[in-house]
Amino acid sequence: MNAPVPKFMIESTWRGRLFGSEWRAAEGGSIDVVEPATGATITSVGNATAKDVRRAAAEARAAQPGWAATPYEKRAAILRKAARTLEDNQEELIPWIARETGGIPAKAGFEIHMVTEILYRSAAMCTEPQGLVLPSDPGRISLARRLPRGVIGIISPFNFPLILSCRAVAPALATGNAVVLKPDPRTPLTGGFAIARIFEEAGLPKGVLQVLPGGAEAGEALCSDPDVAMIAFTGSSKVGRRIGELAGKHLKKVQLELGGKNAVIVFEDADLDAAASAIAFGAWFHQGQICMTTGLVLARDKIAPSLTEKLVAKAKHLPVGDPLGQVALGPVISRQQVDRIDGIVKDTVAAGATLAAGGTFDGPFYRPTVLTGVKPGMRAFDEEVFGPVAAITSFATEEEAVALANHGEYGLSAGVFSADVGRAISVGNRLNTGLLHINDQTVADEPHVPFGGSGASGNGTRIGGPANWEEFTQWQWMTIKDKPNPYPF
Repeated sequence: MNAPVPKFMIESTWRGRLFGSEWRAAEGGSIDVVEPATGATITSVGNATAKDVRRAAAEARAAQPGWAATPYEKRAAILRKAARTLEDNQEELIPWIARETGGIPAKAGFEIHMVTEILYRSAAMCTEPQGLVLPSDPGRISLARRLPRGVIGIISPFNFPLILSCRAVAPALATGNAVVLKPDPRTPLTGGFAIARIFEEAGLPKGVLQVLPGGAEAGEALCSDPDVAMIAFTGSSKVGRRIGELAGKHLKKVQLELGGKNAVIVFEDADLDAAASAIAFGAWFHQGQICMTTGLVLARDKIAPSLTEKLVAKAKHLPVGDPLGQVALGPVISRQQVDRIDGIVKDTVAAGATLAAGGTFDGPFYRPTVLTGVKPGMRAFDEEVFGPVAAITSFATEEEAVALANHGEYGLSAGVFSADVGRAISVGNRLNTGLLHINDQTVADEPHVPFGGSGASGNGTRIGGPANWEEFTQWQWMTIKDKPNPYPF
């Protein structure tokens, strides 16, 4: 690996282990971590079982009251130190992120920047108001206050593992909870143990954060464990439904951020060069492996050929290869996912669409792809591809554009391009979407915004900014009287 001599990410720390009150061996043995670009094993980590989850949840529950009782400024200081530790060690972390996720170094740098801001933003939560004074009778104070939920179980995905783990871990800790984190077993370092290391260095009390890579057994154990009060999951809609069902059965709070089939609408008065550039980024950044990826391009019929031509030129120009080289796109996460992407493309063409660019791959490297003439009922229109595929559909009227954008079961992100901002907002207001971007593509996130979707994109919950108080704490009503009142009994 093209990295300096490790001082922070030292492989012997995690090899075959899990992180809890101490680094310890896993009951399930080890998981090999494979580099998507080469197929080489780059490290191994512990494989958590249900027994490991039970132990971790019990440890976290025992540690949580002491953490919640820690003075707010000390909790904030630990979060700030975690942010500085991440910044100070980014030179070591960037190659790990690139190799483990298949993302280019610029993507890895973005993850580190975003998580640093998440940590600082979470530290600031410790000094924010944590309740309300409610109207009450004379002689009585009535308060509604926010209290930690207890132990938060977090299940994070492979695509942006550092961000999508930390955006839940950091605010959960800031609000006084303990955390059991199960990162995707394909990205356990950057989705789990890098986070363990920064909090270990920052002085987080032992047991408050547990990190357990593992498969379905560990995930289901987390959803049913009696010491876990809430599950925060980011991943596919299919798995999200299973998690919602299992956690709901055990009366746990559930926060789900799931997939998306995100549409960008381009009207005839839009700047087509700017729109094409934005769409290319939204459709192909990180190989399209983002829940917010621009999967559908809805183009006014008058300008659809011109927009298609511009996207095809970009698709043919972008280099694909090892993410540590001079490329724009790296590998897809696995051969199974390559086959799924290719199957969707082939099935869509067989159903009558036209392959205008791409549609080929070399090992894990799938070329940026443009499909035209895509219609409802075709797989590339209906399904979340999770690959670098832009599906173009033309429309004749605003009403048709809105109907096409709202056609599917997802509701995560959408964009509208028009020189008439009022018109774009009016159209956007009719879209079923949790995120709306006027004159921009669909891939965007910031630490202080409430992020999430509805339908198959989530259960209406949000994460980030003011939404974190709603998700990671619970209301308690408390009254205080000067003296007891007499009652008639």
